[in-house]
Amino acid sequence: MSTDRYSSPLSERYASKEMQYIFSQDMKFTTWRKLWIALAETEMELGLSENGKPVITQEQIDEMKAHVDDINYDVAKEREKLVRHDVMSHVYAYGQLCPKAAGIIHLGATSCYVGDNTDIIVMNEALKLVHKKLVNVIDELAKFADTYKNQPTLAFTHFQPAQPTTVGKRATLWLQEFLMDLEDLEYVQSTLKLLGSKGTTGTQASFLELFNGDHETIDKIDPMIAKKMGFSDCYPVSGQTYSRKVDTRVANVLAGIAASAHKMSNDIRLLQHLKEVEEPFEKNQIGSSAMAYKRNPMRSERIASLSRYVMVDALNPAITSATQWFERTLDDSANKRLSIPEGFLAIDGILDLCLNVVDGLVVYPKVIEKHFMAEIPFMATENIMMDAVKNGGNRQELHEKIRTLSMEAGKMVKEEGKDNNLVDLIAADPSFGLTKEEIVENLKPELYVGRAPRQVEVFLRDVVNPVLEANKDVLGVRAEINV
Repeated sequence: MSTDRYSSPLSERYASKEMQYIFSQDMKFTTWRKLWIALAETEMELGLSENGKPVITQEQIDEMKAHVDDINYDVAKEREKLVRHDVMSHVYAYGQLCPKAAGIIHLGATSCYVGDNTDIIVMNEALKLVHKKLVNVIDELAKFADTYKNQPTLAFTHFQPAQPTTVGKRATLWLQEFLMDLEDLEYVQSTLKLLGSKGTTGTQASFLELFNGDHETIDKIDPMIAKKMGFSDCYPVSGQTYSRKVDTRVANVLAGIAASAHKMSNDIRLLQHLKEVEEPFEKNQIGSSAMAYKRNPMRSERIASLSRYVMVDALNPAITSATQWFERTLDDSANKRLSIPEGFLAIDGILDLCLNVVDGLVVYPKVIEKHFMAEIPFMATENIMMDAVKNGGNRQELHEKIRTLSMEAGKMVKEEGKDNNLVDLIAADPSFGLTKEEIVENLKPELYVGRAPRQVEVFLRDVVNPVLEANKDVLGVRAEINV
C-alpha cells in the first residue's frame, strides 16, 4: 500500500479480493487478449483469405493463446506515452510477444471491440459474485426469521408502538425486498449481450471489405464471437458502443440492493437503540474513544453509508446514457471507469457487511418483553372489555371507563415516569367485575401477534426455500470484515 497518494477506501477497507480482481488490470487485459483470439479464430474459421491464401493461421492463434496471461505492462505503458491510445498500445505489446501474429491482432475491429465487450464480460462476472452474496444474505435472514418466528415484539407505525408482530415476521419484510432485488438481478443479467464486432459506427463496414461483401458470412461473426466468450448472443444493432442504457440497468440493480440493505440497517440501528436487537460486537471492539461503555452499531451504520453512495452512483450511468451523441462520444469513458467499478465494489462491501450482521445478530427477549408489557395493557383493552361484558357489564359504559382509565395510566407513564398501572386501575373498578389475575390472562403477548408466525412459515416454505434450493451450490459464504 502506497502511503504518499490517494487510495480508494473501497479497495483498502470495504470490497473483497474477489470483487477487486474482477475489476483489476489483469482481468481487463487478459480479457482483451481472449477477445482478440476469439476474433482471429472466427475470421480464420470463416475462411478469411487474400488471393486464395488464408490470412490467419492456426500457428498464429496458438501463439496468441500462449501469451494470454503474461501481460507486458511495461511495454504497453511506454507505448501509450508515445501514441496516447490504450488499445493500440496493448495491440503493440501483445504483438511484441506474438511476432507471428502481430499483423492480424485486432483485424477489422475498433477499440470498442475489446473495451466494450470486456466491460460487459466484467459486469457479468461481477453480477455473478453479487448474486452469490445476495443469495447468502437471504439464506441467513431466512434462518433468523425461522428462529424468531414466534418471538412477540412491538411493531411500530410512525415509530410509535402499534399492534404487535414477531421478530421473525419483521425479518421477512427485509427478506422480501432482497428477493425482489434477486429477481431484478437475474432478469437484467439474463439480458446481457456482447457488443460483438460492429466497427466504428456499428455498420461492420470493415468486414464487408475483409470478406468481399459476403453478408451471409459476416452475419456469422457476432454469434461465433459470443459463443467463444460464453454468451448466447450480441446486441443486434449498435453505434460504435453498446447502448449505455445497459450500464444504467445494471447500476439500478445495485441501487435496489443498496436500498434494501439501507432499510434493514436502519431498522437494526433503531432496534439497537431500544436494546432489543444488537449487531455483532467483538470482544476487543471499541465503541467510542470517549465513552467506554458504548456499543455503537457501526456495521449497520456503514451499510447505510455505503448504500447511499451506491444509490446516488446510479445517476452516473443514467445521465451518461441520456447524453451520448449519435453513434459515439467519449464523454462516457472517464465516468464509466469510476461509476461502474466503484458501484460494484461498494455493493460487494455492503453485502459482506449484511452477511456479517445478520449471521451474528443478537436478540434480547427480556428487553423485548419489558417493552411489550409496558404497552400491552392499552392494546388488550378490547379483550378486557369483552370479558367484562360477558360478566354482565354494559359495553358503552365500560368503553368510556376504559378510555378514562387509559388516559389516567398514560399520564402516569408520561408525566410521572412510572410504570403503566392500567391493569390495577381496571381491577380496582367494580364495574368491570374482573380480578387482576383474570385481566393478566389477557396480557399474553402471543395473543396479539395475529398470523405472524404462520405467515413466516408459509413465506419461507413457499417463497424463500425454493430460491435457496435452486441456489444451494453457492450457499455457505462467510464474510470477512476488514475494519
